[in-house]
Amino acid sequence: MSRVLAAVGQRARLNDDAIALSDQTVAFTYGALETAIAAAARDLLAWAPRVRPGSPVAVRLPNGPAWVILDLALIRLGWVSLPLPGFFTDAQRQHAMADAGASLLIEASDGDSQDLAIAATALRVTPLDLPPRALPAGTAKITYTSGSTGHPKGVCLSLQHMEAVASGLVAAIGADYAGLHLPLLPLSILLENVAGLYTTLLAGGRYHILPSDQLGLSDPFRPDLPKLAGAIAEQRANSLILVPELLRALMMVMTFTGVRLPDLKLVAVGGAKIAPSLLARADELGLPVYEGYGLSECASVVALNTPSGRKAGTVGRPLPSLDVFIRDGEIVVGNSGFLGYAGGETREGPVFTGDLGAFDEDGFLRISGRRLNTIITAHGRNIAPEWVESELTAQPEIRQAVVLGEAQAELSALIVPLIPGMDEAAIAGAVDRANANLPPYARVGRWLVRDAFDPAAGELTNNGRPRRAALTARHRDFLDASTTGDLA
Repeated sequence: MSRVLAAVGQRARLNDDAIALSDQTVAFTYGALETAIAAAARDLLAWAPRVRPGSPVAVRLPNGPAWVILDLALIRLGWVSLPLPGFFTDAQRQHAMADAGASLLIEASDGDSQDLAIAATALRVTPLDLPPRALPAGTAKITYTSGSTGHPKGVCLSLQHMEAVASGLVAAIGADYAGLHLPLLPLSILLENVAGLYTTLLAGGRYHILPSDQLGLSDPFRPDLPKLAGAIAEQRANSLILVPELLRALMMVMTFTGVRLPDLKLVAVGGAKIAPSLLARADELGLPVYEGYGLSECASVVALNTPSGRKAGTVGRPLPSLDVFIRDGEIVVGNSGFLGYAGGETREGPVFTGDLGAFDEDGFLRISGRRLNTIITAHGRNIAPEWVESELTAQPEIRQAVVLGEAQAELSALIVPLIPGMDEAAIAGAVDRANANLPPYARVGRWLVRDAFDPAAGELTNNGRPRRAALTARHRDFLDASTTGDLA
């Protein structure tokens, strides 16, 4: 039995008026949510003849109650789900469905047809004539990660492990922190799906969804920051999950506008290294930020700082269900629950993350960077660029930064200023302050101010991480100039 469905049913039997799921027009109590899940499951059974045993159902929907109810209905039926992120290109969507051997595609109706109706949302169901693909036994969900190429990989996860992670988060954080959770990331991203939705329902909270335009997130890479801060304040959100750049953006608008968010009790942040100075500034602004760490192969969360155990500069302690250790400087996760990749064989044994890190004396995990990203300078120094980038982006003048410098005498940085056209002297001052927090061998010697990194041009992965090879190729002239002594 699903832990999440059991929790919904248990709250439903209490016969109270607690809201489980809502948007700007509709609200479901826990009892109404249980009824809606059962009804959606019955409607889906009409399509059972078109679903091959073990074949996934692809879901392409924006954040909304329909996404939640459909996801939980698929769990109730024991059918494999394949969430498709809205930011995927057509080619990536087609690749994911073919790679996983999907039988059905469920998406919002274009108005010409309606095969399902969930939470007042008209849905179209399209049978797919795709060759079957081998999936590891026990697969309940396939999440496609952006990786370093244009063809994402399908990570196969069991329901047992996803719900174990969500339950571990509730145990680590405390159910008393459950309140109104406002999703800012797409539900098709595993982090929001597991750590946001499942955790909120297990803890008895309210999952309140607003459309991206009301959040100022119609373009997630260029958010409308005042609208975002205003929406969080207006909805009186108690918890959020953010990526570091969205945290920096939110802090900037709070600094410049004076807006404060006193209702927030928990802001979980993961996805890239965060400078301790940035966390200190979050404390000054009254933001209860807790840095964490995870990867899709481990159902999105491996470790997290919590209200009862927090240490700046670390990603917290590992969840108790995981066996996390360091081998040759690399973080390795045992008992991860990772089943394998779509089309591949079932995986056994620990997950080698490719991330470099170490435990401190209190059991907190520190991340120093990616093994494959490590820069070896002309002086033979090994430097994790994420470390230097976190110091740069902790400065209020700098929105984005990528550090390069393989085989060069000094590090170079590509810098995106907070405000286009910002005075060069302001950027220079920001770099100087960042360098003051770094040892001499890891300081930035040259920088180039440029426009925001563009995912459409292949400069960022779909989850916002820099494609260093592409950026190096684009700025080869700038990087080569460093060997001749030219200055930025």
